[in-house]
Amino acid sequence: MPTSAYQVADWNGQSGERWVANQARLDAMAAVFGQAAIEAAAPATGERVLDIGCGAGASSLALAARVGAGGQVLGVDIFEPLIGRARALAPQDTPVQFRVADAGSAELPEAAFDILFSRFGVMFFDDPTAAFAHMRRALKPGGRVAFVCWRGMVENDWVRLPMDAIKGIVPLTAPPDPEAPGPFSFGDRGRVARILTAAGFTDIAIAPFDASIPFGEGATREAALDDAVKMTLEVGPLSRALADQPDDIRARASAAVRAAFAGRPGERSVMIDRATWIVTARNPPS
Repeated sequence: MPTSAYQVADWNGQSGERWVANQARLDAMAAVFGQAAIEAAAPATGERVLDIGCGAGASSLALAARVGAGGQVLGVDIFEPLIGRARALAPQDTPVQFRVADAGSAELPEAAFDILFSRFGVMFFDDPTAAFAHMRRALKPGGRVAFVCWRGMVENDWVRLPMDAIKGIVPLTAPPDPEAPGPFSFGDRGRVARILTAAGFTDIAIAPFDASIPFGEGATREAALDDAVKMTLEVGPLSRALADQPDDIRARASAAVRAAFAGRPGERSVMIDRATWIVTARNPPS
């Protein structure tokens, strides 16, 4: 099944535009998690990799460095400007190609890839079991899966802190269905295992991986706090929660978010805890 229609519209609208504008910083913040997933995938020289939801291509380029000239990486993403950015950033001699496509439904070569990989790109399918079953057909018998996804929202301060801060300032909306397509839809380890099992994968392993990363940075602590607030107002659920709010509400919310970030450590940064799963699985041999 394809990626949620809402997600496609969102990423080909303001969310995607903001991601492109902040691409270098956002990729830097995701790098440690992507690297952990790459180590779990253990790509070898000459292998072929499908990078699902590749964004601006940082993970695809890292994978390409591992598979070498004899290998191949295909990075796919639904958002055209990100794929355009990826193509612009990729050196000409790198064994990587980029394609605007929804990996959960696009036509893919059968049994062509040694690895299905993703850095935060698999949580948005309307029907994840069908999407993974579709992608499994592109994986060689005995091929492997490795991806990193977010754990629950309450474990991720980059969302929890600002969203808790605006309670009582911004009218509350109904909490989203935890299994609805979105960043945290794979937060339940049991659900991830059920999806992959139903899609036909075996040898499923799901391990926590946490890291503290600088979310805001600046020449001073005050500048770093300002930077953290600016970032969270531009990218993520807070930006959507405040999108239609009047200026006075936005100002109150920004001040509350800044106070919440002030409780986090860092001298010229605001260090934020991020909590993920590193998931691996295997396509059964023929």
